[in-house]
Amino acid sequence: MTEFLLAGLGLVILLLAGDTLVRGAVNLSLRLGIPALVVSLTIVAFGTSAPELLISISAILEGVPGLALGNVVGSNTANILLVLGIPALMSGLDTSQCDTRRNFAIMMMATLLFIALAFVGPFVWWHGLILLAGLAMMLGEAAWVARCHRRDNGALGAAVAEELEEVEGADPDMPWWKILVYLALGLIGLPLGADLLVDSSIVIARTFGVSETAIGLTLVAVGTSLPELATTVMAALRRHADVALGNVIGSNIFNLLGIIGVAALVGPIPVDREILHFDLWIMLAASLLLVPYVFLKWPFGRGTGIVFTGLYAAYVIRVLS
Repeated sequence: MTEFLLAGLGLVILLLAGDTLVRGAVNLSLRLGIPALVVSLTIVAFGTSAPELLISISAILEGVPGLALGNVVGSNTANILLVLGIPALMSGLDTSQCDTRRNFAIMMMATLLFIALAFVGPFVWWHGLILLAGLAMMLGEAAWVARCHRRDNGALGAAVAEELEEVEGADPDMPWWKILVYLALGLIGLPLGADLLVDSSIVIARTFGVSETAIGLTLVAVGTSLPELATTVMAALRRHADVALGNVIGSNIFNLLGIIGVAALVGPIPVDREILHFDLWIMLAASLLLVPYVFLKWPFGRGTGIVFTGLYAAYVIRVLS
């Protein structure tokens, strides 16, 4: 009974932290005069991926590196099918004004690089250096985009401000200390809540005799994706689709390049045969499902939500069976 209460407490912390992080990120982008998408691809994405990083490093140090890889692969699949599917079911996401083509292309290149390295695994230090080099290139590209927007901060900055002022919680006059408090509470609360929820979920799962591989791909993956879910749900309710979609894309990039990149420097990560021949391809297929939404601007309606969540439920059933 105690573990169920701890899981519930972790979920509450996640929802509150997700709300404060979105508020901080939106207001930070407003004050800097840059698109909320750029902020969501960096601060929000990194903050919501912190649980995966902490759990992956801990898993390697505790001698269960397979849990680290399953966590990242399962989390990326959950990020697309579940984290975008549930908000689509609740309120829908209008992505007609979102231009995520460049960042989606980066995510696909990171996914293909990750799969290629997995086939010459296990992941060791040189794999990690390649992945981290890719992350550094992504961050450099995001910084270049931000500088371009700040350089042209005249009419563009006014347009961004007008757009963000329509979002609940956006305040063009919010002081810097308050923005930093929002960001800090979100970045601290998300990994705290996720850690509490995942720890209790692992105990519950092992009580019912679930394997560690299944735990990594399902329960731990869903648990560590809850920050992304909380952040995306809040962004969807505030009608801020660019934060929602940018958060998922940025988190997936950071999961593949940053988390496994750092974890591989801590210790070798073997690639399970089932992950190599099944789960990696499910992750790739889920990523490709976003193509019409990114390039053709299809809206994430309730029909999409039903399909995405249904596909994820089928995947979980397959893994647990």
